Amino acid sequence: MESGNHDIFTGTIENGSEHLYNKDLAPATERHWSVYSLFSMWMSDVHSIGTYTFAAGLFFLGLTGWQVLIAEIIGAFAVFFLANMTGTAGTKLGVPYPVLSRISFGVFGGNVPAMIRGFIAVFWYGIQTYLSSVAVVAILLLVFPGMKGMMGTTFLGLSLPGWIGFLFLWLLQFLIFRYGMEFIRKFDNFCGPAVYVMMLIMIAWIAVKAGGKINIGISPVRVAPGQAIFQFFSAISLVIAYFSTIMLNVSDFTRFSPSTKTTKLGNFWGLPINFTAFSLASVIITAGTITVFGKAITDPVLLIQKVNNPFFLVVGAIVFIIATMGVNIVANLVSPAYDFANAAPKHIDFRRGAMITSILAVVVMPWKIYGSPVAVNYFLGGLGAFLGPIFAIIVVDFYLIKRGKVNVKSLYQVGSDHDYWYKNGYNMKAFIAFMIGIIVTVPLALVPAFSIVSPFSWPIGVAITGIVYGSLMRREQVVVQTEPGTPTIQ
Repeated sequence: MESGNHDIFTGTIENGSEHLYNKDLAPATERHWSVYSLFSMWMSDVHSIGTYTFAAGLFFLGLTGWQVLIAEIIGAFAVFFLANMTGTAGTKLGVPYPVLSRISFGVFGGNVPAMIRGFIAVFWYGIQTYLSSVAVVAILLLVFPGMKGMMGTTFLGLSLPGWIGFLFLWLLQFLIFRYGMEFIRKFDNFCGPAVYVMMLIMIAWIAVKAGGKINIGISPVRVAPGQAIFQFFSAISLVIAYFSTIMLNVSDFTRFSPSTKTTKLGNFWGLPINFTAFSLASVIITAGTITVFGKAITDPVLLIQKVNNPFFLVVGAIVFIIATMGVNIVANLVSPAYDFANAAPKHIDFRRGAMITSILAVVVMPWKIYGSPVAVNYFLGGLGAFLGPIFAIIVVDFYLIKRGKVNVKSLYQVGSDHDYWYKNGYNMKAFIAFMIGIIVTVPLALVPAFSIVSPFSWPIGVAITGIVYGSLMRREQVVVQTEPGTPTIQ
């Protein structure tokens, strides 16, 4: 552990309630995640088919490549600042996101924001697994052309080769996950760099096909100058909302960091530096497709299929499969594993939480969700609407109300003599602020009449909920009184 970090909690929890405590939810004692480990974690989160498609899809807001890139850079720095808030809190306390949420919502109330994040992750886990399985099916059809005849045979809306690809990835991801967080760290260390090699190859290929004539100053959609300015700020807000899930639960990873300095450096290299580099590559490649094919191709798998080289197709598909597994495990499996464990610590540990997530990801039939534009829009729109208010409550409470002073032991104990019991384990002020926040943000995000402001549902939710929660808590300031010798993190 680095010197000067006496505020990092490394103690043990005694007399923890079986309803709140197990070894996976306990404060981390082994902290081996270096700057590069956290950098790799962010690379795994960023380097995916979904992020590539998102970054490239901002072209269709009517922005040029330069405008898209600048918006993404500004958004990345905003995410970096926000992720440091929850990330450094996780480092200081050593606790995962659902335990962190107990500080503001109450030891039992913390289950509500945890389960909201958990169920969102279940859907994303299924969708990302399905997207990767498309690449697996492409390889199967290339190696076994006879399987094309099976594409017409479907069960629950998915073809037989589709089921083979989906279940193959489903099992592979779970096998990786069951070895624990240390193995995930090593897996992440490999995933991110592998994708950069593939991206450089794609840039070289599209540059040759375009004869070197790649103009990132063009856009496939023309809009008025005034509208372009509005869309520019919409793009910045969308970048922040896109990372709203991992910003909440980044403490699941930073809890293993040895110091806040390590956490901030890892976040810096992983967010503004890495996301900018990945976005630049996505913008260049997408602008190149406009030159070569006359239209923007935002799906990297579809672009690889246009190479007409079986070897390149297989290698490219494998790289993107690895990349998507990386982001899926980081963003969509670790979080719900902790979230479900938090709901019943006595019966559910980290691995059982992962199994529940994996099973539910099949039950929700993600291929049907992804195949319905309406369902996808409502799902994505709801992300910022719910997660923004939760983020506001956690951050306002930790930094402005508690001022970073947290009784770690009380996060695992029940009874009115403990700091985060509030009323029967629930902080009703947090829930009042949350309800007021989503009453405003959900209509903004999902009702078509408010579509012009829907990209801003996350910051609007943060602002409104933060002000309401801060006002409610200031009226009855919680004074944390600790027992002699009880660790209070400052």
